[in-house]
Amino acid sequence: MTADYDAALRHHRIDLLTVDGVWAGLIQTVPAEGHLLVENVAVDPDLQGRGLGRRLMAHAEALAAGQGLNEIRLYTNALMGTNIRLYAALGYGVDRTEQKPDGRTVVQMSKRLTR
Repeated sequence: MTADYDAALRHHRIDLLTVDGVWAGLIQTVPAEGHLLVENVAVDPDLQGRGLGRRLMAHAEALAAGQGLNEIRLYTNALMGTNIRLYAALGYGVDRTEQKPDGRTVVQMSKRLTR
């Protein structure tokens, strides 16, 4: 993993989700020109399948709306089919796929928010 979590904690918003007082997940967002970028979504594997990812994404949409932004963008690895299906079910569309030099395929997705 090459993510710089020290920088993320200093420069990005990270919201934690707890269930019965126990850490269950997080969402990392970055405001950008005209949209909110969802940089990271994580749910404890033991708690997946309970709608927590949906709750985190709804939280991101509320954050964007509160900041006057009308679009959310995210990216994920093409191998993360479960994530892609979740985002599609939430109204996110695929904007493009991008092949990275290391062989990964990244799927760029977005959703326009209505007010």
